[in-house]
Amino acid sequence: MDRREFLQKFGAGSAAVALSACGGSPDAGRYTEADIALLAAQRAAEAAQSGRGPFGVHRYQGYRGLAELPWFDLDAQGGLICVDDSLPKAIDVHCHLGMSYLFRPTLDLQAATARVKHLLDCDAEQPGCDLDLDVYINSNFTEAGLDQLQKSTLAQGLWGSSFARTQTIPNLLSEMDAMRVEQAFILPIKLGLPFGDNLSEHWLAEIDKAGAGQRLKAGWSVHPRDDDRLAQIRAGAAAGCKVLKLHPTVQRFYPDDESMMAVYELAEELGLTIFFHGGRAGIEPEASHPYAMPRHYQGAIANFPKLNFVLLHAGARDFEAMLELAVSHDNAWLGIHGQSLTNLDTMIRRTGGERLLFGSDWPFYHLGASLAKVLITTDSPARRNIRSAILRDNAEALFA
Repeated sequence: MDRREFLQKFGAGSAAVALSACGGSPDAGRYTEADIALLAAQRAAEAAQSGRGPFGVHRYQGYRGLAELPWFDLDAQGGLICVDDSLPKAIDVHCHLGMSYLFRPTLDLQAATARVKHLLDCDAEQPGCDLDLDVYINSNFTEAGLDQLQKSTLAQGLWGSSFARTQTIPNLLSEMDAMRVEQAFILPIKLGLPFGDNLSEHWLAEIDKAGAGQRLKAGWSVHPRDDDRLAQIRAGAAAGCKVLKLHPTVQRFYPDDESMMAVYELAEELGLTIFFHGGRAGIEPEASHPYAMPRHYQGAIANFPKLNFVLLHAGARDFEAMLELAVSHDNAWLGIHGQSLTNLDTMIRRTGGERLLFGSDWPFYHLGASLAKVLITTDSPARRNIRSAILRDNAEALFA
């Protein structure tokens, strides 16, 4: 199997690049030509509307370019820092660490490096890449960047990734300090691989080894088709994990499938919160798109009103339908990562800031990209409480 065939078989996920060895088969009746056309229309509309929303044009030269905004500056080494001490310390509900799986190439998650290579590595050169805050964030990947993303995906499972080697606990904590982020939830993904598929256990152990458990909150993941998935969930809860991460596009399952009901029942019993990747990002394999349509999440959310569901990326490019779903159900929360300034403003207006959660999808992107969007959209006296709600208060309420 050559590289192209390998990548076509295993693919790249949209919330965390990952290999998936055992995928389900889409139900042809659950994904239509209209759905396919909608994604193309969403991309076209996004490109046409960038910079024409309520906040105008926000384009910067790399993450360092965000220092043009009043809340940021550059430190002595030229790295981005948040310098506004009046801002609430944030809680980031959507982070990962560097991944090593399948053949488990060596990766020292305790090591600090000179800089982080984010998967959208906007600061690799001077000036940095063109960073547009008014589009879905993965639109900022060039073709060359997407090719590098695929190469890094393959490397993480086989011979090791130069990017992953910088996506370590000390480097995340350093970036959190620079961006005034107090805590971050670390979300693994169970890939369904025949071996080397223990990110949940590995990341939990590495966080404990680093003595970072107060700041980094380890989540847990199971694969929907594992026979012992319920026992795995109980093990994660016993280890202190409060979040169960499920990824319909990487794990190839429908969230409302009848086989998933036992997972939600147990999560509710154990007091866990389900974190779903939500919606189509547009850079994942097309074969995974059917699983992420917002209508496929409704059955889970509606049938378990006492169980909280966090819909990460707020539906990605299927933002409008996912927002409607969240507005209709009090147990549905939206992770805001990735959305444009215009879409984030729409979320704020529709919800009043309730059940919106700050997230960065680190190490795909610098924490500052998500933080800047919150600060821009809440830069008015009338939205000061909403700023605090998104950055911190909502997460504290969810996990109270």
